[in-house]
Amino acid sequence: AIPTVPATISGNFGRFMEWADKARRLQVYTNADTPKDARQARAFGAEGIGLTRTEHMFFEGTRIKAMREMIVSDTTEERRKALAKILPYQQGDFEGLYTAMEGRPVIIRFLDPPLHEFLPTKEKDIEEIAGEMNISVQHLKDVISSLHEFNPMMGHRGCRLCVSYPEIAEMQTTAVINAAINVNRAHPEYHVEPRIMIPLVGEIREMRYVKSLVTKTADKLIQKAGVQMKYQVGTMI
Repeated sequence: AIPTVPATISGNFGRFMEWADKARRLQVYTNADTPKDARQARAFGAEGIGLTRTEHMFFEGTRIKAMREMIVSDTTEERRKALAKILPYQQGDFEGLYTAMEGRPVIIRFLDPPLHEFLPTKEKDIEEIAGEMNISVQHLKDVISSLHEFNPMMGHRGCRLCVSYPEIAEMQTTAVINAAINVNRAHPEYHVEPRIMIPLVGEIREMRYVKSLVTKTADKLIQKAGVQMKYQVGTMI
């Protein structure tokens, strides 16, 4: 195989970009879901993260199991127990991103896709996962069937998940705020200010309701920590 080297901004292209930097008013942010991606984007000149898709953080090993536990839960208490397993992973991910970006803006989008995307579709996988979760195959199939939508793009997803299950928004807010507090304590020079994106808002009442969940949770955590920290709450319409 031919050996490769990492791409760099150099030569005539580097000179051209230096000219552009002197005149531009536009800032360029990146999409990044991991600290590794964030560091790579910074190396190419990104000045912040415009979108962190938190759902990508749910698909790994133990996390996907806890996510599926949450989905098949019948009560709020059961959902909270499952989400409590995910919380430390989310918080650790966010701490990694904040540290990698060294105080630059990081916009974190809350859970967006419909819940059926986290569940299996093949018979073999359904049987295997039902066994792992200690539930019947039929029960898991019933859950999968109940989550099926004709048009999932406009259905029960995004902010509407937080309306139905406010504990999701509370968990993700806790992860975001605690991560920022921890990184600011470790690196006071970063001055991390969390930026939270509430996804797929189509109606003002959705935004008001979910924002109230976020601010109530965030303010309580900030007060408990005894720190002064600003944060922003926005949306993807």
